[in-house]
Amino acid sequence: MAGGGGLVVVGTPIGNLEDLSPRAARCLREADLVACEDTRRTAVLLRHAGAQTRMVPVHRHNEAGRVADLVARMREGARVALVSDAGMPVVSDPGSRLVRAAADAGLPVEVVPGPSAVIAALAVSGLAGGHGFAFLGFVPRKGPERRAALDRLDRLTVPAVLFESPQRLPALLDDLAARWPARPLAVCRELTKLHEETVRGTAAEVAERLAEPPRGEIAVVVGAAAAADGDDPAGSAADERLREAMAILIDAGVGAGRAAEAVAALGVAPRNAAYRAGLEAAERRRAAT
Repeated sequence: MAGGGGLVVVGTPIGNLEDLSPRAARCLREADLVACEDTRRTAVLLRHAGAQTRMVPVHRHNEAGRVADLVARMREGARVALVSDAGMPVVSDPGSRLVRAAADAGLPVEVVPGPSAVIAALAVSGLAGGHGFAFLGFVPRKGPERRAALDRLDRLTVPAVLFESPQRLPALLDDLAARWPARPLAVCRELTKLHEETVRGTAAEVAERLAEPPRGEIAVVVGAAAAADGDDPAGSAADERLREAMAILIDAGVGAGRAAEAVAALGVAPRNAAYRAGLEAAERRRAAT
């Protein structure tokens, strides 16, 4: 792109400014404009890179209206760097319209790879198997869209990476544990930052450990369905024993809470998983009457 206009997609740190590559810093310094989500956050990044480049806000609310102007500037010779607030632009952030428009206009489009919360979470989760993965982004909050998103995980034979807000994480973990108590999970929090933490275990175990909303940015890695269902018959058998035990207790008139405490005390399953199985058993009993 030397001497001419065009677009360069720049990967930025997901939390630790030291992860900004020398090439990325140079591109930010040499650009004529930096298209960014939040000028306040990007200003910190530019100071770290030693850049004084002018910023142009490009976010989900105004991207459609900004694309034509930015393409026109690139045609006139401007070099535009596209960044997100954190990580690789476009993956789960705005910018795809600008990239397509620049490419359709015949302008050079380059990429400077950088940190990605998706890849970082997959790498640290211990669940990557070398056979690919799925990225589902943020899970819809409710309704048919949420059920459809979770249904995609039902027989997914590769790990899946999800994003979720801290406030909604317990609800997501409860949904995952209710469907697949033995499914392996990893919840990655504050990746690359001072308080980075990864919580690993089965869906039921992780849901119990993170019953309260944690702080920070969250990525969830869900193990492949085959690992939980097809390749681990012991796990499937344990799930079936839990459902049978709770159904017997519910049919005997024991409340879901007391039944869950009894099952947990016997070491059959964590209380949270047992309680959810009890609620399901109670619902089936009501439906059958």
